[in-house]
Amino acid sequence: MTRRRFLFDPPDRFVAGTVGMPGQRTFLLQAREGRRIVSVVLEKAQVAILADRLERLLDELWEGGLAVADPAVLHADDGEDASGGPDHLDEPLNEAFRAAALTLGWDAGAQRVLIEARSEGATTDEELAELLDDEDEDGPDLLRVRMTAADARGFVRGAMALVNAGRPPCPLCGRPLDPQGHICPRKNGHYVN
Repeated sequence: MTRRRFLFDPPDRFVAGTVGMPGQRTFLLQAREGRRIVSVVLEKAQVAILADRLERLLDELWEGGLAVADPAVLHADDGEDASGGPDHLDEPLNEAFRAAALTLGWDAGAQRVLIEARSEGATTDEELAELLDDEDEDGPDLLRVRMTAADARGFVRGAMALVNAGRPPCPLCGRPLDPQGHICPRKNGHYVN
């Protein structure tokens, strides 16, 4: 099957969001440019890792003296941003593909953050080299977003809020609590609400 490339340089909007109830949510990355909307499904852990690594990258660039967004912007409590909050996704929600591999980088020449999601993962260096070959028409589907550091800080803030908005942890074992409770290993298999 021919590879599909979804390129946004820069997007009008790039967010992480969910569909469904806590405990049964589907996580998505969504990029929008004008009327073109691309949504990619991924795991909650991938959203958390992407936000964490992106925050670290931006902090390292800031500490290195590059004119990127101030880390204080990430922690500013300025209410809901223009994106409508971390959970707000644009319609239509058509899954382009499921992300298996995420790539993060900094384009120093353009002063832009680069985020890529690919539909297939690599297990060896040779397979990784094939994945990164953009000329290969039979490669995995690709979502590539290039955005300013300030927009990346906004993405991190929204993604972290999204990840933290899940089910509350059990006070005994730390596992997520469903609305009806759960069977807790710390209570010897008894139900905890």
